[in-house]
Amino acid sequence: MTIDTVGAARPVARRVLPGFGLTMGVTLFYVGLIVLLPVAALVLKAGEIGGDRLVAILSAPRTLAAIKVTVFAAACATAVNAVYGLLMAWVLVRTRFPGRRIVDAIIDLPFALPTSVAGVALTALFAGNGWFGQFLNPAGIKVAYALPGVVIAMAFTSVPFVVRTVQPVLEDLHPEYEEAAATLGATPWQIFRRIVFPAIAPAYLTGLSLAFARCLGEFGAVIFIAGNLPMKTEIAALLIFIRLEEFDYPAAAAIATVLLGAAFLLLLTINTIQAWQLRYAEKDN
Repeated sequence: MTIDTVGAARPVARRVLPGFGLTMGVTLFYVGLIVLLPVAALVLKAGEIGGDRLVAILSAPRTLAAIKVTVFAAACATAVNAVYGLLMAWVLVRTRFPGRRIVDAIIDLPFALPTSVAGVALTALFAGNGWFGQFLNPAGIKVAYALPGVVIAMAFTSVPFVVRTVQPVLEDLHPEYEEAAATLGATPWQIFRRIVFPAIAPAYLTGLSLAFARCLGEFGAVIFIAGNLPMKTEIAALLIFIRLEEFDYPAAAAIATVLLGAAFLLLLTINTIQAWQLRYAEKDN
């Protein structure tokens, strides 16, 4: 009786994830149905306009002003969150104080709170007779129905992206390196700049990019506090809504495609930078 040694020596391939083919198929179907199909429909609708019509829509003064206001306000809100979000993540991870869990839960409030409710609340605070507005307006600082209100609304709805991406990285960062640097005479700023920040940089960059992308598409929280003045405080998302109400679907699709392309290019750039940074770190190790 002979033994098939070749067959016996060949191990049976076992997948780590049972039913991988089925789960991957369901995942791709869901992504295609929920994400890719609407995006493709939007791009195709914009493609039906034609080059001349597309240029005319995007170069209209009102469209350019709305895009300018949106991008500028989103950049300002992201800059605010770059500082505040990092500080909040640092405080939640590195310090212990009464009510810490409550503060940690409040960070996620913009995710759970309807954006329209946030817009109404911010308007009530910064209006001329609001809690803050009654002191700011006499000093010549107008927030509600002005560009600062747009920035505040965008910053409020996007700050959790920065905090929640940086916080787990800080929690996993071992303090031995910081302690060793301190024993060698490094100042707290040097420790943060040379040890802590390089470790959290990829997550920090991801949080900022997600926050900026969220600001570009923010609608509910902004329209209540912005005043929606054309050429001044009107954002691109509101202009898309106005074009839809006017049944001007090509114009709405064109403006929406611009915002979609900007967000996609931003996320693609950030992912490329992160991949390069990870390869660079692996080479150093």
